[in-house]
Amino acid sequence: MAKLVALTLSGRMTAIDMTPPGRTISGALLRGAGAILVAITWISAMIFGAYILAHYGGAVQDGAMDRWNKVLPRLYEPGAVAAMLGIGLHFAAGAVLLLAGPVQLLSAIRDRAPALHRWTGRIYVTCALVAGLGGLSFILLKGTIGGMAMNIGFGLYGSLMAICAAQTLRYALARDLDTHRAWAVRLFALAIGSWLYRMDYGFWSLLANDAGHTKDFHGWFDVVMAFFFYVPNLLVAELFIRSRGAQANAWAKGFAALVLLAAAGFVGLGTYYFTLYAWGPGILARFS
Repeated sequence: MAKLVALTLSGRMTAIDMTPPGRTISGALLRGAGAILVAITWISAMIFGAYILAHYGGAVQDGAMDRWNKVLPRLYEPGAVAAMLGIGLHFAAGAVLLLAGPVQLLSAIRDRAPALHRWTGRIYVTCALVAGLGGLSFILLKGTIGGMAMNIGFGLYGSLMAICAAQTLRYALARDLDTHRAWAVRLFALAIGSWLYRMDYGFWSLLANDAGHTKDFHGWFDVVMAFFFYVPNLLVAELFIRSRGAQANAWAKGFAALVLLAAAGFVGLGTYYFTLYAWGPGILARFS
């Protein structure tokens, strides 16, 4: 790192670090890895968000609500009006989160169009609260097909979503921007959970032939997945947040960069196959 040797008042020579903050090689690698992950995630989230609108929104438009049960059985039951409203709001708000989330992470927009960032942020936080509370209302009124484990896992997910949304807004209003951005990263990590839930199941089906998965979602893998679709995301987000801190050393930044690149590879590979075999055909079928 660049250093300047200076004479102190005591007459001793001392080395002063003149390297601009964040300008180290490890810092550059971390920023680059983060940018790659955000770009790939944005593309994937946009495709999946369009699929959600085409599949679930299309089912509402066609009056064929039973199609909601294609991925998770018992989502739609004609008599449970309040629960259906809750899960419907969860899907609609979730689609907005997937489409708008990466925009909030772009420093160029934050710096050059702060008004756009603020208004998009308000919409984003509102949708996160609606998605979290909508999912929670469905669980409380109806319960999930996976029983207690899925109820707890999904309930914790909805609660964390609401908490992160509230904290993101709280620190933005307090003008504590560093803390605000940290909570925004956590919120985004949670927001992509429903998308990763499907992706994780798809990879598991290919690699392990659905071992531990049952149609009623009571298998051991289903129990793991009730938590796995969002807990690792939060761990990666926390690693990213802490590695960007002033006290993080080069090794921490380098390790974080490798983790982010691995995550980007996983998302990119999953996006390719899901777009080819599931999301793409689903979107095209809606408009064909």
